[in-house]
Amino acid sequence: MMKFFKKITLLAALGVMAFGAQTTHSMAQSAKLTVELNKFEASEAGGCRAFFLFRNQSDITLEGFEMSLAILDKQGVIDRLLSIDAAPISAARTTLKLFDISEIPCENISEILLHELASCRPQNGEEMDCFPMLTLTSRTSATLVK
Repeated sequence: MMKFFKKITLLAALGVMAFGAQTTHSMAQSAKLTVELNKFEASEAGGCRAFFLFRNQSDITLEGFEMSLAILDKQGVIDRLLSIDAAPISAARTTLKLFDISEIPCENISEILLHELASCRPQNGEEMDCFPMLTLTSRTSATLVK
């Protein structure tokens, strides 16, 4: 009889884990997060300050959101990789984040490539794949792509 209850408990635990993974996946599918490169501004050190707007149109607060970006110069050559931590991103809100890109003038940046999301973690949740929920836009002369 005890063996039967152990099997039922194990099956119930596996079902809850599968439901949780499916729920996280469906949250990412139905949610929408727009990352907008809003403007560039020359920094005091000769580099470029990038203003990003994170428009979270979901009910998910992200307590982990780290992007790895490739900065491409005017010739389309990767100048550097930049890792930025934009967390936290509150649910149903727009958040402004500023990031400095050193040693490259703004006018020399032609494109910013989001090549990896090192972290995308909902509040009190597990890491999830946020690429399906992302839309990227740019109001600068540089494009923002994934």
